[in-house]
Amino acid sequence: MGKKSKNGFIAAVGAVFGAIGRFLADFGSAVAKGDAFVKLSLLWWGAGYARRKQYVKAAIMTALEAGLILFTIFFALDYVPKFGSLGTVKPEKVFNMKTMKNEWNDYDNSFLILLFSLFSFVVWAAGIIIWMKNVVNVYRLQLKAEAGEHINTFREDLHSYVEEKFHITLLTLPVLGITVFTFVPILLLILVAFTNYDQQHMPPTNLFSWNGFNNFISLFGGGGMTITFGYAFVRVLGWTLVWAFFATFTTYIGGILLSILLNSQKTRLPRMWRTLFIITIAVPQFVSLLLVRNFFANGGIVNTICANIGLTGFLRDIGLISTSYIPFLSAPGWAHVMIILINIWIGIPYQMLIATGVLMNLPSDQVESARVDGARPFQIFKSITMPYMLFVTGPALVTDFVKNINNFNVIYLLTEGVYTTTNQAMANSQAKEVDLLVTWLFRLTQDYYNYKMASTIGIIVFIICALFTLFAFNRMIGNGREEDYQ
Repeated sequence: MGKKSKNGFIAAVGAVFGAIGRFLADFGSAVAKGDAFVKLSLLWWGAGYARRKQYVKAAIMTALEAGLILFTIFFALDYVPKFGSLGTVKPEKVFNMKTMKNEWNDYDNSFLILLFSLFSFVVWAAGIIIWMKNVVNVYRLQLKAEAGEHINTFREDLHSYVEEKFHITLLTLPVLGITVFTFVPILLLILVAFTNYDQQHMPPTNLFSWNGFNNFISLFGGGGMTITFGYAFVRVLGWTLVWAFFATFTTYIGGILLSILLNSQKTRLPRMWRTLFIITIAVPQFVSLLLVRNFFANGGIVNTICANIGLTGFLRDIGLISTSYIPFLSAPGWAHVMIILINIWIGIPYQMLIATGVLMNLPSDQVESARVDGARPFQIFKSITMPYMLFVTGPALVTDFVKNINNFNVIYLLTEGVYTTTNQAMANSQAKEVDLLVTWLFRLTQDYYNYKMASTIGIIVFIICALFTLFAFNRMIGNGREEDYQ
């Protein structure tokens, strides 16, 4: 099974590099074997189409080339030359002898230089791909003309994008959206991680610059004052993984067990119980979390009840607490356990609905055969129900784990304004023991404007999620087990 997963991953990577290699080979062949108009297309993008009387395409490609040149001259060249330094001119007021007023000089903005330079690089990369693809296409037109084959008119090409190439038409806008709103921000996040962009270097008042791998050295325990970041990172990362594991699998197993219980013939009024659990889903999660936070606050109703029944005094007498209240959400250990328990209460109804739908399609013949063979309910659950659930809901389970790594709402809404760290090393890094990497990242940006460390942590979160997703999908899904349940 593991060997199949590894082979599947290697095959996927090999397919990607193979496609890139074939594209480069096609471009090289077009340049080497193409006629004069194909070679002229290296300079004038519309030359090959004009030679084959595809004048509309020639005009479109010429317009694209002109647009790229104008973009480079009037936009990119204002920022890209400063990319290496991220700006050198600070803002200051200068007396203008003509207007007899103090005016701001033409200063640099490091963030705009970084952002617009990156955008220019992406546009140039897209332009290079279009340029290469254009040369390949006009070479194919040359081969068609030499073979006496029909060359489509512009109208016929448009028709093909509604018929046999309709998938390209559908995917164009989503790909552009992913590039602009996902790919570019991720690249920007990566670049910021290699700068000193923080509160002391905040554009436009101040400039920031490149600082290499210093942020990563700080995060992983570099010397000096930054050692606290390494200390905090290890603890926050550990809690993030512990939280993601328990938050995912407690609700997953709990949802399956609750669904089996409600579907059992021995359960009375199953519809009523199912309706009650579904109603809890209708309440917005942030409302539930804020209410629960108030219930379990140091002066909340739960602490009042515990004090009245003597539980608080008992716990203090045996040394579990040293305060006049139970620190459900305000002390390490207590807060960690309570967060997981509260998440179980919130998350199980969702998993119950998913499990109910899957269990309705559980292979009944396998279950009946197991019962005839004398299998007990636990053996059926272990050998049939759970393997089937893992197979069908594997993608959702992987998604839930990644989502819980980035589960901002539960942690932030339950602990913000309630939990205050007493660990000076954690406080120096603007972290708390109950923070996930994502909430730590949020606090670094919103409260302390430490964008350089936030970006570094963001890269680590991305790597963790990507590696886990690749591994989990290959192990749980890519093993060709469909035939086991047919």
